[in-house]
Amino acid sequence: MQDPAATFLLHLGVERRSSPHTLDAYRRDLAAFTAWVEPRDLLALRSDDLRAFIAAEHRRGLSPKSLQRRLSACRSLYRWLLKQGRISADPCAGVRAPKAPRKLPQVLDVDEAVQLVELPTDVPLGLRDRALLELFYSSGLRLSEVCALRWRDLDFEQGQVTVLGKGSKQRIVPVGSHARSALQAWRQDASPVADAFVFPGRAGRQISARAIQLRMKQIALRQGVLKRIHPHLLRHSFASHVLESSGDLRGVQELLGHADIATTQIYTHLDFQYLARVYDAAHPRAKRKG
Repeated sequence: MQDPAATFLLHLGVERRSSPHTLDAYRRDLAAFTAWVEPRDLLALRSDDLRAFIAAEHRRGLSPKSLQRRLSACRSLYRWLLKQGRISADPCAGVRAPKAPRKLPQVLDVDEAVQLVELPTDVPLGLRDRALLELFYSSGLRLSEVCALRWRDLDFEQGQVTVLGKGSKQRIVPVGSHARSALQAWRQDASPVADAFVFPGRAGRQISARAIQLRMKQIALRQGVLKRIHPHLLRHSFASHVLESSGDLRGVQELLGHADIATTQIYTHLDFQYLARVYDAAHPRAKRKG
């Protein structure tokens, strides 16, 4: 019988069509687990064994967030094995990892976002860079979604873009007027075919995530934005600004493509922080002494 972890990874790659990034994360976590299990049978473990594994990883110095990820990979493996009929009970049931402190994402305020995206277009790659930043901030796309984007995915007449997100789930996201104008100017300059990538790399191939990350850092320095700029920061800023203006958490969940609204709820904490700052600055009985 083939190794259960290897079979599960094959299932993720072929049947679930998980992204290379997701597969790498599962592969690392399950490799650590199977190394700890050996030479015992992975199919014969109990809940106490899983608790012992998490405790051992904790003693090795892994953070609560890393321990949660390790346990999540084990849960996914054993749920699949249970579904396949290879085990009769899930040893992960009732096993918990330590709680990780919730870290709020940093965001740009509106002025900083405008300062970043409104870069000059009369410089080399200026039209491309303006279109890239406007799209990130306009639509809150993931880095992987922008890298894979083709011109055929954009509907300028309707003002929307179709992307394939996590878990191969398709969603349609609005594209604002500034982003549409920047993209149309870039398309006119590049004169691409419909099937071409919107932001191509070398020889017209898909641009790498690293290339976009590095370019964004260079642009931020040139624009005088002092925060550490990266693609996900624009996604966070998009979500926070839309929620701040609309108060529609479900709408933001749909726009971001979050499967679980609990993932989106972190932006309500950001929104409250903003309101708290306004309150502290404005209320006469809230101001601190000194």
